[in-house]
Amino acid sequence: MIAQLPMYWWRENAAAHTALWGLIRDGLRARAIDAPDRLDTSVPYDHAWRRPDLVLSQVCNLPLRSTLKGKVTLIGASDYGLAQCPAGYYRSYFVVRDDHRATRPTQLDGARMAYNDEGSHSGWGAPMLWALNCGVTFNPILHTGAHATSAAAVLSGEVDFACIDAQTWRDLRLYLPQTRRLRIIGVTDVSPGQTFCTAYGADPAPYFAAISEAIAHLSRMHKATLGLKGIVRLRPQAYDLPLPQEPHVAANLFATHWPSEAG
Repeated sequence: MIAQLPMYWWRENAAAHTALWGLIRDGLRARAIDAPDRLDTSVPYDHAWRRPDLVLSQVCNLPLRSTLKGKVTLIGASDYGLAQCPAGYYRSYFVVRDDHRATRPTQLDGARMAYNDEGSHSGWGAPMLWALNCGVTFNPILHTGAHATSAAAVLSGEVDFACIDAQTWRDLRLYLPQTRRLRIIGVTDVSPGQTFCTAYGADPAPYFAAISEAIAHLSRMHKATLGLKGIVRLRPQAYDLPLPQEPHVAANLFATHWPSEAG
């Protein structure tokens, strides 16, 4: 069996995540649910999601409505108390270097974009749906694998912008001081935040109770570190967002829209 809390894991907040898991684990065991002693950080989280012995993980809402639909049990969305977001929701920020000419996202039409992963709603799905609604075309030239790497690409000038979710942005500003040379020029629409999940077919109720209880009993220091306020049950329809274009499709669209730039 395996348990992970991978979505906002940093070396600097590992102790807080470990403490949170200890409380969740004990709460699960008190409810007759077997749970491992420790979190597993060795298995890629997208592999762990599909394991039949998955006890707990966190997942972005884009995989939940695409590759993982009907393959995991949703427990509840994390609430980080983010500004201008309902409980359990988040939005992403369009970020540029502080000397970039753009002051709003519509001025990024044709701009070079870094994205962390095509399976990420915060870094890929949200900005692409925003662009579709606003009639803007981005040039997704760089797949980075992580929001921090996307931020570094913006800082270096390799790309013009990236989209980073509000909670990761908080962590970047805390743990990577150089990101203070980036600025926010706009936001995407809100969508369900990272969601706790377990193996498909499980009853989510005892998991929800154990997680709620654990967050409530987490020490003040660890609460401040994680910024986690609670867990929220969202209606299943909240996750029914359109699927974004894949990066290669978006790149082809860019080449059609900006033929002289595409060479």
